[in-house]
Amino acid sequence: MKVLQVLPELNSGGVERGTLELADHLAARGHDSLVLSGGGRLVPRLESGGSRHIELPVGRKSLRSLTLVPKIRKLLEDEQPDILHLRSRVPAWLSWLAWRKLDPGSRPRLVTTVHGFYSVNRWSEIMTRGERVICVSQSIRDYVLRHYPRTPEHLLRVVPRGVDPAHYRHGFQPSDDWRESFHAEFPGTRGKRLITLPGRITRLKGHGDLIDIMGQLGEHADLHALVVGGAHPRKTSYFDEIRARVEAGGLADRITFTGNRDDLREILSISTLVLSLTRQPESFGRTTLEALAMGVPVAGYDHGGVGEQLDVLFPQGRIPALDTAAAVTTVGTLLRQPFRVQRENPFTLQRMLEGTVDVYRELLEPAPPESTSR
Repeated sequence: MKVLQVLPELNSGGVERGTLELADHLAARGHDSLVLSGGGRLVPRLESGGSRHIELPVGRKSLRSLTLVPKIRKLLEDEQPDILHLRSRVPAWLSWLAWRKLDPGSRPRLVTTVHGFYSVNRWSEIMTRGERVICVSQSIRDYVLRHYPRTPEHLLRVVPRGVDPAHYRHGFQPSDDWRESFHAEFPGTRGKRLITLPGRITRLKGHGDLIDIMGQLGEHADLHALVVGGAHPRKTSYFDEIRARVEAGGLADRITFTGNRDDLREILSISTLVLSLTRQPESFGRTTLEALAMGVPVAGYDHGGVGEQLDVLFPQGRIPALDTAAAVTTVGTLLRQPFRVQRENPFTLQRMLEGTVDVYRELLEPAPPESTSR
């Protein structure tokens, strides 16, 4: 089959990573894989995997972007993909406007993926207009049905995100050289049990709750918290606020801010416990799954995709959403009495890729006679 995926750009992020993973999977199996985006640093990586990139500024939020609609329509006519897969709202609108004017008998089949809890309005509703609508978790499916009731339920397909168990191997441990380098860079972590909160520095990630939790776990003198993630230039005032709270709470020697890191896998693997304290539910929660896949316990608020992961892989880590007191109790219990994370992980990259291709085949392959007769 010939598949054209469309997204704003190819720089970084979960949507971009999923697009690359699927493109590699398609190309490796002899399919014709194309990606339309505004470009970015991941384009060479995409092309090295056997896919073709087409560059148009489809992520630009401007009325002038409507001038791209005829170009996209011509692209669809020239390339004649079997599947048009839309992954983000701005390029989805532009591509849908181009697609809908094509001959229904020959145009590509339309697939959209709802990657997040989008704001509820007509603008976001475009992500539910596919002939099949992929939801990245059961929570997203429920959200679509609740807030976009015009979306036919029979068009929704849940295809959870997944990680590669070969990369995030159960029991993975980093090299001694990496450990020594990390502890030398962050001396406060040496000889301590690490509790890690991954994610960018924004109010939604729950750093205030982490400070409260650490303040109430004083009996665990060997405990040290890591905040792994950087602050956007527009978020510096919030970052200053959080560091001031750490100082005021007398926790400066118990909480370390690492900034952005390229070795998150290694940091997660040496952690005693990984936290997810998001103030709003996440559509899936990739870093928590990475930790769980390696057998590292996770304690997280029981909502969204993280709640789904914990329900399957580590129910002992579920915390009633936004309940800091319950979080202190759960974290304390897990520190005193460690539990094993279930080794069998259904949230794998292979299942995600095969599930997506199954959605494509469902649209392209004729239904069996017994289905058409009903």
